[in-house]
Amino acid sequence: MRTLSDTQLAALLARVAGVPRVVVSGNFATPAHALALLDAAVAEYRLFALNAQPGMPDREGVTLETPFVGAGMRGRQRLRYFPSRLSLVPKLLSGSLPPDIVLVHTSTPVDGTVSLGTEVNILPAAIEAARARGGMVIAQLNPRMPFTYGDAVLSCDEVDYAVEADEPLASPAARVVGEVSGRIGTRVADLVPEGATLQLGIGAVPDAVLAALTGRRGLSVWSEMFSDGVLGLERAGALDPDVPVTASFVFGGGELYEWVDRNPRVRLLRTEKTNDPGLIARRRSLVSVNGALQVDLYAQANASRVHGVIYSGFGGQTDFVVGALHSPGGRAVIALPSWHPKADVSTVVPRLSGPVTSFQHTFIVSEQGTATVWGHDAGDQARQIIDNVAHPSARDELRAAAGQLGFLLPGR
Repeated sequence: MRTLSDTQLAALLARVAGVPRVVVSGNFATPAHALALLDAAVAEYRLFALNAQPGMPDREGVTLETPFVGAGMRGRQRLRYFPSRLSLVPKLLSGSLPPDIVLVHTSTPVDGTVSLGTEVNILPAAIEAARARGGMVIAQLNPRMPFTYGDAVLSCDEVDYAVEADEPLASPAARVVGEVSGRIGTRVADLVPEGATLQLGIGAVPDAVLAALTGRRGLSVWSEMFSDGVLGLERAGALDPDVPVTASFVFGGGELYEWVDRNPRVRLLRTEKTNDPGLIARRRSLVSVNGALQVDLYAQANASRVHGVIYSGFGGQTDFVVGALHSPGGRAVIALPSWHPKADVSTVVPRLSGPVTSFQHTFIVSEQGTATVWGHDAGDQARQIIDNVAHPSARDELRAAAGQLGFLLPGR
């Protein structure tokens, strides 16, 4: 690894030929300083990132690419969306979407290594793919980036160039758990047994679930990601001290970043491991909790598109739903409010009008109640979704639609 000045790195990047594909750390780990240098030096390139946050380059000459759309790419005209389970994104990078440059945000060197810190995810696969084709790996060295273990540890020999930048780590905006989210969280928490393994995402509902679980004991975490709520479980004594907290990336507040720094209790692995349904299925009583934009009477969930336009993507939902269903005692839960306040519409619809993100869940939960999906016939599934999940004002219309779709609703 050779450390360059900003001017030296910019001059190096200006000599890059063609239209390179640049893979960059996403979520809240994007190396903003290094990316700005690249954007100023390279006239035309393809930018690949997962869950990109605001501030990503968006100009003529930059084509945005992703299998999971974040706020920094959502609605952009030059966006190319590649549908893919998160567990399979590394195959995209080693096959049809090979990177020429990989920009990562790392810790400063320790004993000949750096750490990918808060984001491992697809980056090891991207680095391997770039090096296999003679591409460049560039690290932004930041003394504020935590040193995390597992697949996060990277030999300095695997990095071609580095630039130093001492900048604060980004964090998601603070979320307020409202009444609806709180009720959903309590209902979901009721489905989590002692000693369960947890997978949860980010948002008010996962925060509410974790807050309702502080009284449990023997819990563990095997998840695509985790945030501040897991630190709350640790402090409450809810987590099994003998089982490492395992994920692929992490984002939250400063206290969380301090906790994961050099913490042997935390293990960050590459996506091919955390999101492998076969490995997920080996976890004890894995309870997977994911959100959705809509569910329908066929017990199908749409978590990726709004009015036919891509909003996010598959992410890890499909990986964890399948893995949880095969875990001994595992449960796959879809949680969502019964009514969309901004659009003023029911989130339960007769039939999804767009692509299905996942299906065949164990439970579907809203603030109204819980529908037990697994083990019930199609008619009873539809009845439970209408009676227990849908908003009361939508139920009559849903029952009429159920009849038109051929559902035989028990007790009707």
